[in-house]
Amino acid sequence: MSIWQDLEKKYYMQVVRRQPVTIVKGLGTKVWDDENKEYLDFTSGWAVNNLGHCHPAIVEAIKNQAETLMQTSNQFFTVPQVQLAQLLVENSCLDRVFFANSGAEANEGAVKLARKYGKLNKNGAYGVITALNSFHGRTMAMISATGQPHYQANWQPLYEGFSNVEYNNLDAIKQATNENTCAVMLEPIQGEGGVNIPDPSFFKSVRQWCDDNNMLLILDEVQTGIGRTGTLFGYEQFGIEPDVITLAKGLGGGVPIGAFLAKESAAALEPGDHGSTFGGNVLTTAAAYAAVKYAIDNNIEKDAKVSGEYLKDLLEKATDSLPNISEIRGRGLLIAVEFTEDIAPELVSTCNELGLLLNPVRPNAIRLMPPLTVSKEEMDKAVELIVEGVKTILAKGKK
Repeated sequence: MSIWQDLEKKYYMQVVRRQPVTIVKGLGTKVWDDENKEYLDFTSGWAVNNLGHCHPAIVEAIKNQAETLMQTSNQFFTVPQVQLAQLLVENSCLDRVFFANSGAEANEGAVKLARKYGKLNKNGAYGVITALNSFHGRTMAMISATGQPHYQANWQPLYEGFSNVEYNNLDAIKQATNENTCAVMLEPIQGEGGVNIPDPSFFKSVRQWCDDNNMLLILDEVQTGIGRTGTLFGYEQFGIEPDVITLAKGLGGGVPIGAFLAKESAAALEPGDHGSTFGGNVLTTAAAYAAVKYAIDNNIEKDAKVSGEYLKDLLEKATDSLPNISEIRGRGLLIAVEFTEDIAPELVSTCNELGLLLNPVRPNAIRLMPPLTVSKEEMDKAVELIVEGVKTILAKGKK
């Protein structure tokens, strides 16, 4: 254990189950710890570093902006904020945007917008239907929205107004809908829930149900947005247009920023309804503008699609030597490998030692979310290390 890990245990609130790795440097898909050991990073800061660590376009934007202006407050106009807003709106089906500091804040803002919409258009309707196994953040309201009981247990009573129903089940949404329902909020692909992909017709049916009942359809694209799943936004894969989407993670390419976007017909917020001291901060929006513009100009979503197919193919071939792999699922470079046993935590630890960073998304599943700029050679090496790690664990079991 390093000195930094000892100091963390002394001074930091113990709320995170950390891997015993102290990262001090990153470049592209690689990071180095405080002993200069090199790792392939297939976590990307939890699907944040879409362009890899320290991408030159983002680094240059931060340097230039830090030398010019870093913070004003939203009392004033700033150029990067407007540039980023224009870029997102002109490349999506949405019309308005508000910037926050995180995905949880973006989701909070989207729910506030939906409740205001319900107040104005549905006789004060305020209920929001969400899905089981979802993840929308760790604020009190978003814990209530997140349909995972183990996240909710310690914080009872939860906030009123959220209904958690089975994902990919239109009938469950219909049964939960009543006169007080103003919105349905779903992830296009459930990330933290295990990379769960709905039936092809699911979102078209939900879109129609929302239209029939004058409800907003909110898509939480915090993890699926900005190219991660093979299209710039996840909703594009399901042939629908949502009323609201939320973004974070890949939006900033490494800096903390969130956003919610809405169609004009859903943009019910007025001056004084919402705000943020740091939301839309000039430094973070300059970095995010550079990240998103690079992604769009270079069709990064196509790279994610091609690389994702290559990585899934490698993993499928690995099942020949690893019969305990039960399923490989995902879109683009958001992929889960599920095993027949609960080996994910041990596999992550073993791969740490081998020089590969992974995420144990479930006790029996790991999640792979490398930078969208990952190379074939890096994917080849990662799968080799996963195979080696699983075989090491199986060999221990036999002994």
